[in-house]
Amino acid sequence: MAAKRSLVIVESPSKARTISKFLGSRYNVMASVGHVRDLPKSRMGVKIEDNFEPEYINVRGKAKLIKELKEAAEEADKIYLATDPDREGEAISWHICGILGIDPAKANRIEFHEITKPAVTAAIENPRPINLDLVDAQQGRRVIDRVVGYGISPVLWSKVSRGLSAGRVQSAALKIICDREDLIDNFEPKTYFAISVDLASDTSTPQKQKKTTFNAKLEKIGGKKIVFPDEKHDATIRLKEDADKIAKDLTEGRYFVDDIDKKQTLTRPYAPYTTSVLQQDASVRLGFAPKKTMLIAQQLYEGMNIKGHGHVGLITYMRTDSVRVNPQADAMCKKLVNERFGKEYVGSGAFSNKSQNTQDAHEAIRPSNVELLPEEIESSLNPDQNKLYKLIWSRFVASRMAPAVYDAVSAGISCGKYGLRANGRKLVFDGFLKVYNITSEEKDKQLPPMEKGMELAFIDIHNEKRATEPPSRFTEASLIKELEEKGIGRPSTYAPIVSTLTERKYIAKEKKALLPTDLGKLVTKDVMEVYFPEIVDVEFTSRMEEDLDKVAEGQTEWKKVIGDYYNGCLKEEISKARSQMERVPAKVELTDELCPNCGKPLALKHGRFGDFLACSGFPECRYTRSIIQSTGVKCPRCGKDIIVKRSRKGKTFYGCSGYPECDQVYWYKPVQKECPKCGSLLVERGRSLVCSNPDCDHREKK
Repeated sequence: MAAKRSLVIVESPSKARTISKFLGSRYNVMASVGHVRDLPKSRMGVKIEDNFEPEYINVRGKAKLIKELKEAAEEADKIYLATDPDREGEAISWHICGILGIDPAKANRIEFHEITKPAVTAAIENPRPINLDLVDAQQGRRVIDRVVGYGISPVLWSKVSRGLSAGRVQSAALKIICDREDLIDNFEPKTYFAISVDLASDTSTPQKQKKTTFNAKLEKIGGKKIVFPDEKHDATIRLKEDADKIAKDLTEGRYFVDDIDKKQTLTRPYAPYTTSVLQQDASVRLGFAPKKTMLIAQQLYEGMNIKGHGHVGLITYMRTDSVRVNPQADAMCKKLVNERFGKEYVGSGAFSNKSQNTQDAHEAIRPSNVELLPEEIESSLNPDQNKLYKLIWSRFVASRMAPAVYDAVSAGISCGKYGLRANGRKLVFDGFLKVYNITSEEKDKQLPPMEKGMELAFIDIHNEKRATEPPSRFTEASLIKELEEKGIGRPSTYAPIVSTLTERKYIAKEKKALLPTDLGKLVTKDVMEVYFPEIVDVEFTSRMEEDLDKVAEGQTEWKKVIGDYYNGCLKEEISKARSQMERVPAKVELTDELCPNCGKPLALKHGRFGDFLACSGFPECRYTRSIIQSTGVKCPRCGKDIIVKRSRKGKTFYGCSGYPECDQVYWYKPVQKECPKCGSLLVERGRSLVCSNPDCDHREKK
């Protein structure tokens, strides 16, 4: 009889493949492929009258997988639950316990924050019971989001338009975007004048003056500091005649050095990445959307084949709000810095978490093995994976390096009653900038040698009329920063927010800027702010996050948090909105096409499965028509157009416009090019074209 194997259950097949290679044949590693039990999609699934008891069901389509897990569990001598090391992962393990009949109090749960052989082996040797506080924290968030979403969304359907939704985090984020747009719309610019002069330390010849010219800004008039405009102050120089008089005086005056201040300044390295900062930096530096950043980070975490190293996880767990680094990783990184750059480049690596609400269970995001240099593994990764790994590696290494050192010089200059100041600096030690460039850093602006009392030569004057500018619109990066600073959402929720708001047509993107649509403004201003003020109140949403964090710490019960909120305001607000709220129809986008049934214009509508056309005479006329998007590719069976379609679950696929007579479909976008091996159409898969025939292995570059 064959010896029994231990069963290890993880979340993803990719993670399972990586771990299986570490553990060998004595372990059977299987993937749950996410949740195996969840709340039903067709209804709220929460018994509000029964103290908010959730009604969990097995996830549709996973009956076969659950059967296989049960069979494997019966044959195993030991079961290890190795789902992700966070609240969601803890809840998945808890649900697996329920399905497999495992006592959560027994030591079956293992966790690791990097998928490396030492980390996985150490976790196997130190199993623990399920942390029910973490499970309750996940349940609390899941249930409150259901109660809010399934409670308010039907109100939006009946009073505004079907297909709309509200959410605990998304509605607060939408209000932040709408409020910023209001500030921009209502902004009144203030004009003022900024004056500076070009001077030279050499007063002899124009040829020599070119080498010693620098700029000094007007700072004081009669010993009184000049004020530039902001929300509270008006500008000192706001009239053109005043600016012209000052410019005339400065043009005709003589300049002398009053004081020279020389000192060394330090620019310190940044802490290693947290989830939100990684999303922000990847957006700014790489142009990645947060959702894309998290997808690639997940791939790097779960592992891939690296030449010379086998299948290995490349980074630590990517959902964290802590900057903590374990001592072994810290020491290894400092050793690498010392060997590659010298001991003078080694820094303290000391950072503390900014927020008191930081969940310090996870480390910062860092390379699992810092000695895997980006250039050495480049050939094993695709271009986007390379970019993100290099960014994470550089940030982590820089965080263990010494500050950059500058020689800074500040010169006070007088011209009669006018005081000016010139600043310069020179980089004397690059420190962490060796590996992590600060893109916002200005190039060195050095001042020529000067001495107190020396006279300077006047070269030119700059008398610039300026106007204050409105606050800029949020980008995905700046919105995430705003949400984090205000305590709204948590690392796992930042990335989906913009996607959800965009899919609901609440916001649109102009280049990288986010702006609310008319629908987004209507839902926020006319519905949410009037009838559900707490949902969109930033401080209230932040306090709710803090209360849910306390559940994870075992300080309060999740059902009490939800009960206090629901019975305290939400229940009454939903009832009031249903009974008192007038219908607020969304703005209709009419097209030039006429309805074939009644002759009224067709309107563009936004549905769950994409845009479609509907008669503007609804409900008297119920004519609708899907919007056909052609791929420009002809069906190889019948010659008709291949068009873009959506499944019942909203997934995009490509099918023949001649359906049902022709049922040709593709799950990837086809191109009008035949496979040189078998003649089937090629389809787009990432940066490659592959054959649509599953029995053919042809692949080529686009």
